[in-house]
Amino acid sequence: MTKDKNMKTANESLSSLAAKSAAEEVANDHLPPIILIFTVMACSGFLFVYSFRDVFATGRNIGGAYDHAYLTFTNSIAFFDNEKGWKSQQGGLSSISQVTTDANNMGGLFVRKVGGAAALAVQLQKLLPLLFHPRNARWKRGHFRPLFTTAVIANLSVILFYGMYIVGELAAVGADKLPKLFIGILSLETIVILAYLVKSRNYDKGPASAMQEGKTPNSIVSRIIARTNLLVSGCVVVIGGRDLLFPGTIIDFIPRDDIYLEWTGALLHSPPAGSPEAEQHGMERDFFTGEKFLSQYLALNMLILCLYKFVGAFGIRYRNDAGGLVQAKMIWKAQAVGNALILYMFRLFSPAASTASLDFRWHLMMIAYETLILGLYGYL
Repeated sequence: MTKDKNMKTANESLSSLAAKSAAEEVANDHLPPIILIFTVMACSGFLFVYSFRDVFATGRNIGGAYDHAYLTFTNSIAFFDNEKGWKSQQGGLSSISQVTTDANNMGGLFVRKVGGAAALAVQLQKLLPLLFHPRNARWKRGHFRPLFTTAVIANLSVILFYGMYIVGELAAVGADKLPKLFIGILSLETIVILAYLVKSRNYDKGPASAMQEGKTPNSIVSRIIARTNLLVSGCVVVIGGRDLLFPGTIIDFIPRDDIYLEWTGALLHSPPAGSPEAEQHGMERDFFTGEKFLSQYLALNMLILCLYKFVGAFGIRYRNDAGGLVQAKMIWKAQAVGNALILYMFRLFSPAASTASLDFRWHLMMIAYETLILGLYGYL
């Protein structure tokens, strides 16, 4: 009797050890390293809060003296109205007017809120795959590598952007403290991500799976996604590249591009040489450096989102084990959420833009179409 009891106890212990070992193996195989998860959540989460502020409480000081100096430089404090207490608009979505006037500067508010939405989407791209671990995604099979490799490039781009302004305009007006903090946080996150990418460069491949019809291991994951991104995000790259590298330049083949630049204030901070705006506002352009900073920040984040989409569409291959589909879906899901937020912002500003003779219907249709396709292929 005692012998049977001892045998039963031993079997239970072995089963417990086997289950524990299997659980540890699954965790190590499927999940990213815990230090990487905490680092990205802390760093991207911090930046997420400031981007969230830019969208839903434009102009609100949440970071003390450093944030006040930054908001003063970007001329954003004027959009935060708190005179009526809880009844005030406080820079929220209710501050978006249906009509554009010289007093309410809806074009400037558009740049701030859409720029915040784009930055929010950039942070969500890193956070969502970690917070909501995709089914079948395995760290040791390299499923997270395209996402985090692109995140490193994105972080370095933002660091370079802040650095260029810190050396010049931000330091000159004493508004460089908060951007320096952003650079430090992005640098820490980038170093940790790079360390784990190097450590896991020799990843395992899963067993070969049956290929879909017309697919090979070197095929792109989805031709429909690729064509959609090339059409929609390709247009965004043209406009975003202009706003980042050649602000104020009018692209003649884009309908009403001059009105868009005037509405968003680009003709004030970067008037084209020889234009009437250059003659009228050329001496005042230095007063609108903060507007230029925000316009280029919006463009940079939109370009980063396009980079993620192009990596998901063209950079990821199907693979023998169909791992490319898992990699691509990580990007498509987060991009669908980010696109939906940007689409919502465009819709809210559509009435105000129409009063300035700027029609957002084509913008809305294109972004909505891309969002729909990304959502269908990402979540189904």
